[in-house]
Amino acid sequence: MDALQQHLFDSYRAARRGESAPPAPGTHDVAVLRELRDHRRFERVVAGRPANGRLRTALSRLLARLSGRRTPGRPVRPS
Repeated sequence: MDALQQHLFDSYRAARRGESAPPAPGTHDVAVLRELRDHRRFERVVAGRPANGRLRTALSRLLARLSGRRTPGRPVRPS
């Protein structure tokens, strides 16, 4: 049984009992992802690491390396 079928089953059961229907699948997904992101940022701050910019910095370094350009603020290493 997938999530949609379970939701339909729970909605039917709630209607038969006179209760309110459960939220649709995926209703709170964005909120959960935001809370996870905030928690991970908090954990990084507590551990003494930078709280943001890691992914963007890593991607900019990778793109600069692939294009042959020099990343600003980074020394050039001989190849």
